[in-house]
Amino acid sequence: MFISPMLLQKSNHPFDDDSYITELKLDGIRILWTKFNDKVKIYTRHNNEVTALYPELTDIDLPNGTVLDGEIVVPDENGKPDFEATMERFRSKNVPYTIQYCVFDIIQHNGVKVHSLSLLDRKDLLNKIIPSNHPSITVVQWISGKGNAYFDLVKQNGLEGIVLKKSDSVYDIGKRSYNWLKVINYMYEDVYITGLLKDKFGVLLSFLDGKPAGLMEFISPVERKKLYSMYKVNSENDKFFFIEPIKCRVKYRNLTKLGKLRIPSFVEWK
Repeated sequence: MFISPMLLQKSNHPFDDDSYITELKLDGIRILWTKFNDKVKIYTRHNNEVTALYPELTDIDLPNGTVLDGEIVVPDENGKPDFEATMERFRSKNVPYTIQYCVFDIIQHNGVKVHSLSLLDRKDLLNKIIPSNHPSITVVQWISGKGNAYFDLVKQNGLEGIVLKKSDSVYDIGKRSYNWLKVINYMYEDVYITGLLKDKFGVLLSFLDGKPAGLMEFISPVERKKLYSMYKVNSENDKFFFIEPIKCRVKYRNLTKLGKLRIPSFVEWK
C-alpha cells in the first residue's frame, strides 16, 4: 500500500532553534518501505514499485501494517553517500554496490497509523523496532538544534546538506510542509554558456579553462529573455546551436565522477 510521503520546503540558511531537530540530508533515493499480508513492497516517492530492485530489504523483521520512510544510499569507501553509484544500483540490482536503507520516519506500525504522533515520538518508535543487526537498514541519527554548527560540518565534508524538522510536528501525508526544511550545501562556479539545445531549453556549459561542464536547465524566465537577447550563433549541429561564450555564475550540488557540474542552476551574469 503506497502512502504519498511528506515533502520538504527550502531554507536558504541554517539556524539554531531547540524546537527543531537537525539531520543529515542524505544524497540518495527516497523510498517508502511497506509490509502488508506478509508481503514487503517498496516504492519510490512517485509511487513506482521497485521491490525487485532491493531483495536485501525484503527480509526485515517488522510486523504487518508497517510503513517506513527513508532514503536508500550507496556509501563510498569513506562512508559518504555516492549518488552516482546509488543511481547505478537503482537501475540494476546486478551491479556490485552495497545499499543502506536509512530510515528517518514511520507512518504506520503494526496496522496502527502513527503519522499524527509528534516527530520525537515517531523517532522513539523507530529506535525500538528497527533491528540493529540487519546489514541493510539503519535509523538516521539526529541532534536537537545546532543547525549552524551541523551545516558547517556538512560543508567541511562536502556533503549534500541538512534537514531541520520541528520536533512536535506530525507527518503531513502527501504535503510539502514548512515543518521540514532542507538547507542545501551548494557550491558555486563561474562558467561559460557555449551552446543552446535545439529541441528543448537547456544550455551547454564549459569551465573557464574550456573543459566541458555539463548542461544547465534551470534559468528563470527573466534571465532566459536576457540570454535570448544577447547570444550570437557561431555554428550548429543536429542537437545544439553553438554560441559565442557568455560568462555567468552557477550553483551546483557537486562534481560528477566525469568532472561535470551536477544539477547546475543560474545565479547571475558575470
